Amino acid sequence: MQIRFVTKLALSMAASLLVQPRPARSADAPVRLAPHRVVYDLTLLSSRGTRGVESARGRIVFDLTGNACEGYNLKFRQVMVVEGSESGSKTSDFRTAHFESGDGRLFRFRSDNTTGEGAKTSVDGNAERRPGGLTLRLRVPKRQSLSLDNEAVFPNTQMRDLITAGREGRKLVPMKVYDGSDDGQKVYETLGVVGDRLAPKPEDEFEEAARKSELTKLARWPVTLSYFTQARGDQSPVYVLSFELYENGISRALKLDYGDFALRGEMVRLDLLPDSRTCPR
Repeated sequence: MQIRFVTKLALSMAASLLVQPRPARSADAPVRLAPHRVVYDLTLLSSRGTRGVESARGRIVFDLTGNACEGYNLKFRQVMVVEGSESGSKTSDFRTAHFESGDGRLFRFRSDNTTGEGAKTSVDGNAERRPGGLTLRLRVPKRQSLSLDNEAVFPNTQMRDLITAGREGRKLVPMKVYDGSDDGQKVYETLGVVGDRLAPKPEDEFEEAARKSELTKLARWPVTLSYFTQARGDQSPVYVLSFELYENGISRALKLDYGDFALRGEMVRLDLLPDSRTCPR
């Protein structure tokens, strides 16, 4: 996923004694993101402050297809119900679809956010990374062309860089990311922290959806991503995402921290989709 969402979890010492971790692949080997459809159930993990959230539940559906030759298509939906003693019950339904070229140069996106009160906001446009900077053309909410930070990358590029960092043993991955979210005009400063490669553990210690041979043989790392707004003077993140990241781009054990409250995301379904082996990249 890319896309903005993340996590971390525990290891099994017994498994590490039985099966020694294989060496990570060379950083020169291409990072291949696996086409897949995954569903996460969201539950309240923690709540902070005097006006804390009393309950929260929801679901994320993440659908990635394509490859580095044809480009990647992502469909993402997050539905959430949050309840508090003072704020009452609030429902949100966020949907986004985007395409990113395999070389990370082109990005097309559409997102719609609907609240329980019926209010809906939408963003639609495309962006292109050029030598002189990132060029943005919005169609919704209004037609306009902008130039943004020339160091910004798109979400799939960010995901591949995090995997590469895990292979190389790099712990910190600072990056500017553009994903078309909010009003479509923001570039986020992000800081990725990639932990040591996680040791294998018994299959029954994973949720059922993650008990696939295609996953258990892969390297995986704990990752935490903090998102910052460029214009803010303080250094408090807007939100923090954590997860275990597999070498093929699939994530499990999500944690979404919004500051006032945090959600846990458990993988409840994973479908591995057909992969085009004709792409050499």
